[in-house]
Amino acid sequence: MLFAVVAMVFNCLAAILQSDAAGQVTRTSAVLARPRFVAGLGVDVLAYTCVVIALQHLPVFAVQATVAGAIALTALYARFVKLEMLRPVHRVAIGASMVGLVLVALSAGSDKGARYGSPTTTIVVMALAALTLVILTAATRRVWKPWPSGIMAGLGLGGGSVCVRAMQLEPGNIIVALLTEPLVYILIALWATGLYNYARALRLGDVATVTALYMVTQVIVPGIVGIVLLGDRVRDGWVPVAVIGLLMAVYGVLVLARRKPVRRKPARVT
Repeated sequence: MLFAVVAMVFNCLAAILQSDAAGQVTRTSAVLARPRFVAGLGVDVLAYTCVVIALQHLPVFAVQATVAGAIALTALYARFVKLEMLRPVHRVAIGASMVGLVLVALSAGSDKGARYGSPTTTIVVMALAALTLVILTAATRRVWKPWPSGIMAGLGLGGGSVCVRAMQLEPGNIIVALLTEPLVYILIALWATGLYNYARALRLGDVATVTALYMVTQVIVPGIVGIVLLGDRVRDGWVPVAVIGLLMAVYGVLVLARRKPVRRKPARVT
């Protein structure tokens, strides 16, 4: 859990750096080449390393829900540094998402479940998910709203966590094990697509909204996949709490998806 909390802080820092980069250009491909975006990717690598360690001991949805605490940190950054105004309804939406994710994290079992089901099934499901994400990314290139790209970023980056959780590398030569593991290549495709969509979402929207969209998405969908395919467990008697948490998080996403960023006008000097 400590590694998950550290990953949350790193994710927030990466979001800030990448948001600043996105505000300096008009094309998504140019965003990916900005020094601040590249620096943000470096911080993302540190965050993901922490996530990988946490995933060795906790269910997918517990780790992702903890990491999603970056929603609150980026919202504060957007409000007080970027001067982006948050209407009361959007403050409630962010608060609902945060509380919902806390409930999801608390409902997780004390350890990750034993994997069950066919490994081939997991590989096929994740491969289809990657292919679908690539197709949707191409299909929404002419959509100029941030929410489709924000949600697909969450699906891509969250899908990468599922791949890490599902890998069963044989002891010995780790390089050979990685090169012969199909999920490694699916993870690369998911991450590449997720990062592209994240850069595009930041170019079209504000950091607070985009972070909330992709963070909540990468908790809900991969968390359900982890329970269905990988045997991640919910605490006994806590299923209603987890459901309530998911509904609150979804409510927050639906509200934030319709938000248009409004900047506070600086006071005139007389």
